[in-house]
Amino acid sequence: MSRTDDKHVRLPSLIGRTWDEIAVGESAHLVRTCTPNDLVVFAHASGNVNPLNLPDEAEQEAGVAPAAPAMWGGSLFSAVLGNQLPGPGTIYLGQTLRFHDRLYPGEEVTVAVEVREKRADRVVVLDCQLTGPGGRLVVGGEATVQAPAARLITDGVLLPALALRKRGKFEQLLAACRGAPRLPTAVVAPTDDNSLGGAWEATKEGLIEPILVGPEAAIRAAADAIGWPLDGVRIEPTVTAHAAAARAVAMVHEGTAQAVMKGNIHSDEVLAEVTKAEGGLRAGRRISHVFVLDVPGREALLSITDAAINILPDLLTKVDITQNAIDLARAIGLAEPRVGVLSAVETINIKIPSTLDAAILSKMAERGQIKGGIVDGPLAMDNAVDLGAAQTKGLHSSVAGRADVLVAPNLEAGNMLAKQLVFMSGADTSGLVCGAKVPVMLTSRADDEHARLMSAALAVLYQHWRSTGTSLVGSAIS
Repeated sequence: MSRTDDKHVRLPSLIGRTWDEIAVGESAHLVRTCTPNDLVVFAHASGNVNPLNLPDEAEQEAGVAPAAPAMWGGSLFSAVLGNQLPGPGTIYLGQTLRFHDRLYPGEEVTVAVEVREKRADRVVVLDCQLTGPGGRLVVGGEATVQAPAARLITDGVLLPALALRKRGKFEQLLAACRGAPRLPTAVVAPTDDNSLGGAWEATKEGLIEPILVGPEAAIRAAADAIGWPLDGVRIEPTVTAHAAAARAVAMVHEGTAQAVMKGNIHSDEVLAEVTKAEGGLRAGRRISHVFVLDVPGREALLSITDAAINILPDLLTKVDITQNAIDLARAIGLAEPRVGVLSAVETINIKIPSTLDAAILSKMAERGQIKGGIVDGPLAMDNAVDLGAAQTKGLHSSVAGRADVLVAPNLEAGNMLAKQLVFMSGADTSGLVCGAKVPVMLTSRADDEHARLMSAALAVLYQHWRSTGTSLVGSAIS
């Protein structure tokens, strides 16, 4: 099996066997390992959602390790019959199975069939046996199939790739927040279902103590639409959404709010108040934004910066952007984040200024001018996140192919990269403005409630890390 791209997998060529070509006593087998993903995929395909067969659910519901459904093992016989013996063109007529034991994720299994009998009308009867580690019998029985009338040869089947979209890594962040104090948060202009719904989810999860700032009638109408009674929730009325942004920043200075969450308002209007020199939320370091993404197929969370605030950052701005991203990565449990500074190429080229900035940032980190992470660059996107690409290009560093954080050369590149991962690759997203006096949750108006909820989790974790120097997560998210 080989991957042709991110959307397709090409299987090897297969050759079918006709009834005349098959001999009694002939056998075929395959070996594979049961994985947690197999259990999840089987649950979706079959509709069997018995918690004893699902990762995490089995531990939570019964305190036991999940076992593979018996029919998951039984279904593997069809792979041998359809691919090898008789192979392509085979028609299943019957299957009798007896289940002797259970399989568990991580166990290697051998699936074998042997021709016992040939009958009229191209019918073939085969003994079937599935064994686990140590040769223990798990499933036994027989299959009856009709062999193809003519040899069928496939020239490598092109199968759509399957990516499981799980939110386990984000769930770890939520779990880490439980027990932390609620963060008093000024929610700016939550006047539609989406933005107010995100604030409500964060409130129900115990992440924030909401202060709803904006036109009161519109806020209450949105609350009625989603069924939030607003009992005990403070509303800070303003005439306009723009006035809500200014009022939210003022509440931070008054000590009423310890975080700001963007609602149904353009990002520029919130940022104008947050970043202004007099009365804003600057704290001595350049303010920047960090996307934190759960990308399907990737084992760890991925951060991208800056994709929302600094349009064409110079070197000194990139120093702050990088430091802010490292701080947030440490807040979500990465003891020493690996930071890849992106450019179009991985070699220094004086005609590409971002390669020079990347090299300087890397050296500054070595000298302790950027702290808490390992910084390397310039790196192209492929060799920043793919170890095979890095090795092919002869890059040897602890960051190349393993980056936790990607520093984009400019806002356009970072924004396009982050949104491509969300809208074309199915990544779950969250984001936070870092480097200000308080965390600022700057989600897009197109983001769903889950993105807003997870941005609130980032704010809680970031605020805790800034106050204590420790992460509530405790260990790297994986």
